[in-house]
Amino acid sequence: MPRWKPDARQRLVVAALHLFAEKGYDDTTVSEIAERAGLTRSTFHRHFTDKREILTAGQTTLSRLLAEGIEEAPADASPLAAVEAGLERASGEMTSFNRELGPLLHAAIEANEELRQRNAMKGAGMAAAMADALEKRGVPRAPAQVAAELGVLAFRLGFTRWADPSRDEDPGTLAVHTRAALAELRAAMSELD
Repeated sequence: MPRWKPDARQRLVVAALHLFAEKGYDDTTVSEIAERAGLTRSTFHRHFTDKREILTAGQTTLSRLLAEGIEEAPADASPLAAVEAGLERASGEMTSFNRELGPLLHAAIEANEELRQRNAMKGAGMAAAMADALEKRGVPRAPAQVAAELGVLAFRLGFTRWADPSRDEDPGTLAVHTRAALAELRAAMSELD
């Protein structure tokens, strides 16, 4: 069986996250990332405008997948059921590559204020994509926004659990974790009144 071989973009992401963990985000240069990946600085710039973009590289794709899942949900699906369909669609595209990078990505973000802010913007972008998809289904704006924010929270909780390297058991699929997180959030909402 042939071994998976990362493409240039993935090599750059892996190299950057390892360097961020070793040296810190601020002390890592684009040249160092390219060198660690075995590529040139110009190759780096064909894939990313700057090192900040590495940490939000998949945002557009993730937002698109979440929206597509919502759009493809059955017509009679509730807003949260449609969000669950979006989570299923996006989760189904996540691979072991995403899972293995989770802890490195989390460490890099938590160690730098600028990256925490960019990560918050990424969440806002995901929520906006889901809310827009829900509105296209006829869901009023306020419930669409609440359902979308719950979806973002469920995705983040599920991903964190799925990517946790300390888990001894088989992590299963990301979809299992995002479904469980959404169910927990639904239960928590019923306790708010």
